[in-house]
Amino acid sequence: SDLIKPYLGSKYKVTEVPKSLIFHMSKHSGPVNEIQWCPVREQSHMLLSASMDKTVKVWDAVDTGCCLRTYSCHSCAVRAARWSSCGRRILSGGFDSTLHLTDVETGKQIFSSKTEFRISALKFHPTESNVFICGGFSPEVKAWDVRTSKVLRVYKAAVQQTLDILFLPEGREFLTSTDAVSRDSADRTIVAWDFQSAAKISNQIFHERYTCPSLTLHPKESVFVAQTNGNYMALFSAQRPYRINKKKRYEGHKVEGFAVGCEFSPDGTLLVTGSSDGKVFFYNYHTSRIIRTLSAHKEACVSAMFHPVLPSLLATCDWAGEIKIWQ
Repeated sequence: SDLIKPYLGSKYKVTEVPKSLIFHMSKHSGPVNEIQWCPVREQSHMLLSASMDKTVKVWDAVDTGCCLRTYSCHSCAVRAARWSSCGRRILSGGFDSTLHLTDVETGKQIFSSKTEFRISALKFHPTESNVFICGGFSPEVKAWDVRTSKVLRVYKAAVQQTLDILFLPEGREFLTSTDAVSRDSADRTIVAWDFQSAAKISNQIFHERYTCPSLTLHPKESVFVAQTNGNYMALFSAQRPYRINKKKRYEGHKVEGFAVGCEFSPDGTLLVTGSSDGKVFFYNYHTSRIIRTLSAHKEACVSAMFHPVLPSLLATCDWAGEIKIWQ
């Protein structure tokens, strides 16, 4: 993309809060669960979307706002989809309990596997590009190797469902947020794991009686944020013992049972989240104050993602199947 080229050689500048709508893309016929910009900087005009309409789509979301490809390898809702680090493959998982690794150009499946549970979360390992972790409606989370199509490790938690997975820097440890519903479950909603040994490091991270539909890591500091069903985002240390920061809470938006995602801007100054009322909220990371709200969608806005290269470009998606690009 010619729009991205001038930015590739230079350092990322300060993130601006977007003000105007650039593209309104509505080819999905069901709610959009997840969006992600292509992680390869030169190809970051491409945006991936996973939908309840059983499809995964790739869009040119920088130059044209057009849908480039639709992948229909799932027979039920696609709950999670991720770019590979090389930008040539897409990993997807859904309520048909299948995993697919699809070649972006040919649309062919490089790897397919059936699991015993409906999939709701997928994450590639940050340094081992052929390894990913998969979780869903099951007490188990599994690490897979796409080269062998085999499960490498199983992580066993006494929960019903994994809502999100977050690798900590270097990938030696990762966190799962879970939908724990037993009587003593308040301190088991975020679990920390040792990736290699599959040992549980801690389940005493978050002590409030809310589930956390999404987790996000700060790009520069050793902290992470958990979106909670208490209509606020909580800040934690990303180092053991992963203590909560009791002085900072990011509140004002609504979650109300939706899997609302949250994310930091690439420079780490802003925290952005969707909201069940269709708005997008921009928080100052340091002060936890709301900088601006954007009335983005009529239905619940479940994801808002800053572009990795262009400093004010934002993609949002909603429960009506629409994707919007803002600048």
